[in-house]
Amino acid sequence: MRKIITKSALAVAVLLVLPACDAVETNSKQETLLNEDAMFCSATLDKAQLQLDDFRKAYTNPNKIPTSFSDGKTNFITPMGWTSGFVAGSFWYMYEHNQDKSWLNTAVEWTSALEDMRFNRKTHDVGFIMNNSFGNGLRLTGDKSYTPILVSTAQTLMERYNPKIGATFSWSWGVWEFPVIIDNMMNLELLFNAYLATGDKTYYDAAVSHATVTMKHHFRDDFSSYHLVNYSRDTGLPLSKQTFQGITDDSSWSRGQAWGAYGYTMVYRYTKDEKFLNHARNIVNYILTHKNMPEDLIPYFDYNAPDDPQIEDYKDSSAASLLASGLLELADYVEKEEAARYRKAAMTMLRSLSSPEYLAEKGEIGHFLLKQATGNYPAGKELNAALNYGDYYYLEALNRCKNTI
Repeated sequence: MRKIITKSALAVAVLLVLPACDAVETNSKQETLLNEDAMFCSATLDKAQLQLDDFRKAYTNPNKIPTSFSDGKTNFITPMGWTSGFVAGSFWYMYEHNQDKSWLNTAVEWTSALEDMRFNRKTHDVGFIMNNSFGNGLRLTGDKSYTPILVSTAQTLMERYNPKIGATFSWSWGVWEFPVIIDNMMNLELLFNAYLATGDKTYYDAAVSHATVTMKHHFRDDFSSYHLVNYSRDTGLPLSKQTFQGITDDSSWSRGQAWGAYGYTMVYRYTKDEKFLNHARNIVNYILTHKNMPEDLIPYFDYNAPDDPQIEDYKDSSAASLLASGLLELADYVEKEEAARYRKAAMTMLRSLSSPEYLAEKGEIGHFLLKQATGNYPAGKELNAALNYGDYYYLEALNRCKNTI
């Protein structure tokens, strides 16, 4: 992709002017690093395939979807659940890696089981469910029958869009008036793709509006974000802000920061609006310079956790895999020095995640891939667990890394 020079509010990178010979040497070193990283990621995908092959043999009902492994057992959801598309998506990523027809057949089977979710009005996360399954299927096979299913899903999601607020409604439960969570940034990709498929700019405008409103109201001055903003349906303005899955409302839930970094990078991909690119860069700068970021770059479930001795320091490997994938895309949109910083951070995360501390051995943890994920700390759910979405973004990041050469 074309590199774009941007002006960042925090000046996240310093570009150096090098003599010609030094520039050639630097480019050569960078290319060598990219090749080494790509080979590492390809080999790691080969290893992951062994575990995932046992996974698909152990779980054969695409309507009973493994969502996590915690407290010594596998937890399941139906296709209605927000994480139902990640398993099909992981199968698609394995097929992308090995081009093996058996993995194609598995991915198609688990994707087809989700078709009726295009009418799922109980969750805003139809983007996760359908993009990860049908979206990846369309990308990798070109099967045009997937397109109307994805457009139909976008129509369902648009029923949650409120033009007065300029955002889509998130949770269909609880006491909030109009809750919008930072995770919802990820579902905008469904709307952008519906615009590209149909030419109907309503989808595009809704996605851009949601991203803009979220940027205005979810983020603090240091570019950390709240988890949830509750809006008034009458005024369109925030009524309250909180961090539902973090320690306190003012704390920094790590997966939420990663949703934001990935989400605004993705929005820039479709809009080429530099305000979204700069926002992604500033979120990333906040994350990578945080005083509580561990040396291995696998964050605690909340960046403020180490500051409170009463809080257990659970890591969240899912936040790391999600962030690593987003960083690898973000690196495509900035100049070389800044791109190198993002790729280095992403590879540190991926190498850490691929170590025995985080990557399961064959047969461990219900055949999931990543250990030490945190689902919902305040609720005491899925602590030191394996999560299917952590595995999904791990495979996505490895494929993105492998495909850099």
